[in-house]
Amino acid sequence: MPELSFVLPHWMYWAGLLLFPLLAMWLHRRSQGRARQPVSPILAYFLLITGGFVGVHRLYVKSRWAAFFALLFVAVLVVNIEARQARDDFSGAANAVSLNESRIARAEKSVAKAEQRLQRRNNERNRKRLTEARVKLADAQSKVATVAEEKIAAQARLDRWEGMAQAIGLALLAGILVDALLLPKLVRRCNEREQLPDEEGFSCPAVDIVEAEHDDSKEPLLFNRMISRLNARAGEFVAYWSIIAVFVYYYEVVARYVFNSPTNWAHEGMFLMFGMQYLIAGGFCLRENAHVRVDVIYAQLSRRTQAMIDVITSVFFFIFMVTLLVTGWIFFHDAYQIGEVSFTEWAIQYWPVKFALPAGAILLLLQGIAQLVKDIAVLRDPEHFALDNQTRAEG
Repeated sequence: MPELSFVLPHWMYWAGLLLFPLLAMWLHRRSQGRARQPVSPILAYFLLITGGFVGVHRLYVKSRWAAFFALLFVAVLVVNIEARQARDDFSGAANAVSLNESRIARAEKSVAKAEQRLQRRNNERNRKRLTEARVKLADAQSKVATVAEEKIAAQARLDRWEGMAQAIGLALLAGILVDALLLPKLVRRCNEREQLPDEEGFSCPAVDIVEAEHDDSKEPLLFNRMISRLNARAGEFVAYWSIIAVFVYYYEVVARYVFNSPTNWAHEGMFLMFGMQYLIAGGFCLRENAHVRVDVIYAQLSRRTQAMIDVITSVFFFIFMVTLLVTGWIFFHDAYQIGEVSFTEWAIQYWPVKFALPAGAILLLLQGIAQLVKDIAVLRDPEHFALDNQTRAEG
């Protein structure tokens, strides 16, 4: 298979983090309320693009021809293993040829130097030196001939395996192009054969008993509802970044093991993305009461006592959040001023990553303020207002 030399441009990385969640949110809302089909043509083409070389799209439409793509893909893996070994053998032989050519050059200089010494002074010592130099030269010349033959043989094996890999790759590409034309027909036939199950979908009892998402209608003030919705959108936005990681690591595995072309950007890009996700989702986690807390005693207290404890302990929360906001802004400002980039070959900009520090701190701080307002409202009237862990609709 040909090698891939694609390096993700910085602008595409940042545009993907911004546009992909928006597109995913739009598609999710657009799909709600629409008539369902057993097989979706959009999903079929998506599978053709991302996994067509292993026949995933054929499996999706219940076609036996998926085995054809699977066999070709296995053949690609086997041929690539042999090609990688042949490439290593060729590299070793080429290095051996280069080394012996260097030895020949040094031996020729030694012979010439010994001949000059023998011409100036013909004695036993100089004749012995000339003999030794000629022996080394002959030895190097004999070895270079041997390794040159090994290099030619390794080159022939490499060309043979790479030719096989390219032939199989072209066969896979031809199959994908043909299926791109046939897929609408295959989807239509599959939908005619298949029927949707009577039930709406799989339901897990262990999940059904868990409390549902935060209910904004139970918030005491408009400010609380606005902050709750803001963090809900922020949490939903960065949640779709996890899907990007699936695509990126999928590409990394395929590029590494199918095309022998590991990337220099996949791991770093996802590492930074999850760091930003962790920071920006903090307000959403507080909204959902999902942060780790020890509530063995707290859960047994009355609602008003719980609210009083929350108000008192919120002092430490706000101290931490103000510190995070100030220091995070300093980190972001310094990185933006100097145009800081990573020390890796990819050299991605760091200032957008560090901007997640103050951005996440603001979202978490606003949610903390909303929670403080709610706690105070519960202190005043515990019968009409509920705490964060109680403002959820039952599933």
